[in-house]
Amino acid sequence: MATSFSSTTPLRSIFQNLPVVPKALLSAHSSFTIKRSSTYVTLKLSGSGRHSLSKGLLTLHTRKGFVRAATIEEIEAEKASIENDVKSRMERTLDNVKTNFSSIRTGRATPSMLDKIEVEYYGSPVSLKTIAQISTPDASSLLVSPYDKSSLKAIEKAIVNSDVGMTPNNDGEVIRLSIPQLTSDRRKELTKIVSKQVEEGKVALRNIRRDALKAYEKLEKDKKLSEDNVKDLSSDLQKLTDDYIKKVDALYKQKEKELLTV
Repeated sequence: MATSFSSTTPLRSIFQNLPVVPKALLSAHSSFTIKRSSTYVTLKLSGSGRHSLSKGLLTLHTRKGFVRAATIEEIEAEKASIENDVKSRMERTLDNVKTNFSSIRTGRATPSMLDKIEVEYYGSPVSLKTIAQISTPDASSLLVSPYDKSSLKAIEKAIVNSDVGMTPNNDGEVIRLSIPQLTSDRRKELTKIVSKQVEEGKVALRNIRRDALKAYEKLEKDKKLSEDNVKDLSSDLQKLTDDYIKKVDALYKQKEKELLTV
């Protein structure tokens, strides 16, 4: 939105809200005349040459030449890039928390219990779910049907070496897993594990916020953002971080309820 100024408006007031404020302008005389057209405003200052603001591009004309500042479009693109990176990384952090939660059994069989298991398959570690179909015949058992029967031994070994707490039964065709009932002590132990994963998720979110703040501060240092701009962006960033922390807390409450429900 365009802003109108009168010929008596102090020069500092005109430029203080611009993304870049050349020191030469702030120290210039406040006496000036304004020449307007549809796309630019030219300010003529007493003994200071000419200063033009054209389509968001600030150009300072002096006897020694001119200095080109970043356009508003360029600055907005940098801000958008930082914001998109923040949201993308926070979403991935939330997804990671969900994945970690899904691998912790709650007494009821779900294929996601085996999501974190990797199998040594032809010399390379691969996710179990990529080389086998995992189903739940009933609420207390899992059935692992490998696409390649020769991988049965490797799958069995991977399950035994994992922390899922289940003993595989290999009949030469499929692997069956029985879900043991959780004891009270085991439920409390799993709740502590989930709580730790929640804290790790929150730390990750705060680290993302820290990285974004550093990026904004660099733009301020490069004179592309004003101090007020950075304060506003920091406030928005804190609100976004708080929102994701609330989402993590909601996931924790749901998982905790599942673990403690007998």
